[in-house]
Amino acid sequence: MTVPVTDGRGPPWVRRTDHVLRPDPDRVLARLFLPGQEIGPSGESRSAAVLGRVLALDDDEVDRELRDLVARFGDRHHDIEATWDEHFALVRHRVAGARQLPTNRRRLAGAYFTHEYSVEAAALFNPSMVQHPDQSGLPAGSTRLLMTVRGTGEGHVSSMEIRTGTIDVAGAVTLDAAPTRTLPPVVTEPRFVRAVFEHQLADLDGEHENAGFVLAALGPLFDRADLDAALDDLRAQRLTRGSAVRTTEWFDRIARRSYRAEFPPGSPWSERVLMPQSPAESHGIEDVRLVRFAADDGTVTYLGTYTAFDGRDISIQLLRTHDFAAFSSEPLSGPGARNKGLALFPRRIGGRYVALSRADRESNAVSVSDDLLRWGEPVVVQRPEHGWELVQLGNCGPPIETERGWLVLTHGVGAMRTYSIGALLLDLEDPTRVVGRLACPLLTATGEERSGYVPNVVYSCGAMKHGRTLVLPYGSSDSATRIALVDLDALLDALRPPSTTASRLARSRRTDGPP
Repeated sequence: MTVPVTDGRGPPWVRRTDHVLRPDPDRVLARLFLPGQEIGPSGESRSAAVLGRVLALDDDEVDRELRDLVARFGDRHHDIEATWDEHFALVRHRVAGARQLPTNRRRLAGAYFTHEYSVEAAALFNPSMVQHPDQSGLPAGSTRLLMTVRGTGEGHVSSMEIRTGTIDVAGAVTLDAAPTRTLPPVVTEPRFVRAVFEHQLADLDGEHENAGFVLAALGPLFDRADLDAALDDLRAQRLTRGSAVRTTEWFDRIARRSYRAEFPPGSPWSERVLMPQSPAESHGIEDVRLVRFAADDGTVTYLGTYTAFDGRDISIQLLRTHDFAAFSSEPLSGPGARNKGLALFPRRIGGRYVALSRADRESNAVSVSDDLLRWGEPVVVQRPEHGWELVQLGNCGPPIETERGWLVLTHGVGAMRTYSIGALLLDLEDPTRVVGRLACPLLTATGEERSGYVPNVVYSCGAMKHGRTLVLPYGSSDSATRIALVDLDALLDALRPPSTTASRLARSRRTDGPP
């Protein structure tokens, strides 16, 4: 448990706690390791050569080696032997008589095609916080919290992790024990949504007659077999339908951006790690902005927008879950979903979904959608104005509903590439209308927060309201995660009406706001 302590920098109504979540290099996943795909001098792949050497070991050495591996790695994983079995199954086609091999030899061979990947060896940062789905058994005035964090490992590949804890009536934050092991999900193809393909194809240049032919054969929901059948019909007409090959590639690329990921029911929440699963996110699931979304009928779904990075290009994906055990991921499209930082409002406004957007890479804007999948032309509501935000602006997570308006935490980049956290207040009924903004940041990196992988950065992907306190988790210098507590009433009082120039600019650009 910790009690907030006052920091010398920033407003007195912002109090940093002494929580620091640092990356733990001992948190590892067992992943497939291939010694090399190239063909050796003998004409065989290196994988085949390694298998040959392993299977040539005598029985005593096999048993001795396997016992040593279990002793060294068994406690670091839930079922390392099952992983070795799975990995051997992936390469057994290179072994004559593989099915007749004894279990210990198969398992040892699998160990040679396995390696540990440290999911947060480099950093643990950019958190987002919501109320935990389970609020049972708590003292009056306490809230159980759930926080997603971005773990970054070898090759700067980022994953989504989970942490849990509570905040009590006095504002004391207690985080649950940090996990020591990791648990990957089982990933499968989902039931595809035709609208996803329609929206994605609309953003592609070129002739779309072939795409229409394929889509006409598909229902609102379909599976991979349905898609393959429609694409086979297209290939059968390739002599009379130009660009059939390119159309097939389009559909396959879009299909691979959607997936389901399921963790075992009852597994520890904090051990669940969502690593990149699709080619579009092969180099990172970055900066999940999580929101507890309430539908018009009161149904609650947890939605998280995030940046998918393939090593060259970025795109926006949407996570959906009810229980943080089963997730679905699908791509977003449209003018409002360009660039990073799409953040969803926690409910519909005027019958439409609404999100914060930074499509122009430097301003805060509002975009709307009819289906959560395609986002319209964004309306700029805030441009860089003060010294600490002149390089660019963006949001620090989904808006928080208050009686005075939608509270938006923002980030601004100033001189020396210093990141600070500010705030903006938007009208409840018309979020394209700015009610107030901070002239000075509420949080700037200070002390040891300034040092890290990317110095001088404080950044959040979402805060949680607890009574009249804002619980603000934030990443410091792209290295660690910390928590600050903000007096909500003092913050709302500090939000001043925007300047006349800024207000006029916002009004002049309202072309696609909520009804």
